[in-house]
Amino acid sequence: MATSNHSSITAFVLEGLTKCPELQLPLFLLFFGIYVITVVGNLGMIILITVSSQLHSPMYYFLSHLSFIDLCYSSVITPKMLVNFVSEKNIISFLECMAQLYFFLIFVIAEGYLLTAMAYDRYVAICSPLHYNTIMSHRVCSIMMGVVYSLGFFGATVHTTRMSMLSFCGSHIISHYFCDILPLLTLSCSSTRINEILLFIIGGVNTLAPTLAVLISYAFILSSILRIHSTEGRSKAFGTCSSHLMAVGIFFGSITFMYFKPPSSNHMEQEKVSSVFYTTVIPMLNPLIYSLKNKNVKDALRKVVGGRESS
Repeated sequence: MATSNHSSITAFVLEGLTKCPELQLPLFLLFFGIYVITVVGNLGMIILITVSSQLHSPMYYFLSHLSFIDLCYSSVITPKMLVNFVSEKNIISFLECMAQLYFFLIFVIAEGYLLTAMAYDRYVAICSPLHYNTIMSHRVCSIMMGVVYSLGFFGATVHTTRMSMLSFCGSHIISHYFCDILPLLTLSCSSTRINEILLFIIGGVNTLAPTLAVLISYAFILSSILRIHSTEGRSKAFGTCSSHLMAVGIFFGSITFMYFKPPSSNHMEQEKVSSVFYTTVIPMLNPLIYSLKNKNVKDALRKVVGGRESS
């Protein structure tokens, strides 16, 4: 991420989530609370899956990585946003801005592909239950996670490298609360055509491919569930998928709204609201969704808490 080719601008000013001074403190308290819940929820999920032998299965292996990714990409964005709520001038250096963009992209891209891997896991569990342990072996799960993180690093490296090569010689005020691709492109005084093409191609693939894979997986899952004769069996099968479907819908819905809409409908306030969903709200919701709607997680939590109380 060299800066030799960019402009004389060495720092940006983040406009923030709102310009209203009277909202700064309430928003600080709100997002501080959200961030605390995010950290506690995701760290708690990782620790619970690690210490509970009943959760040592591929499904929860992926879930622990989901909690790790949510914790990381929330931490890339939220602490800086919280500082900006209580500081007079929200300055971020060029290098800090590029670093924030880079790590944010790594984790947000990785989350999309991880949700796809989790959909495949559910497909195998419901459509090929007798071969589940063979197909979803530890080696296979590790390889899948390697691919997930590699795709995140690749996409982030391409976007951030191209962004660092742009010239920023006009306004230095970013109309956002963090360094994201679209707000930075609007500030560049050099051609952004290559960046826009990369965003369309790489962003499109990173959104369309996981979405199609998830839809195909759930088409087969639904077909298998409908062939289950017992009501209890259908209910149990639906139960194992409902949490994942909620997470997928919220994540890809907000990402699509943010990056894949007509240019004429670009309203920064709407984009900020959408960004809040996938940078702060989703990382908080995921552990809540998976803990409140998952019987195994609730049972494991009771055992851990009960064991500590008895000791």
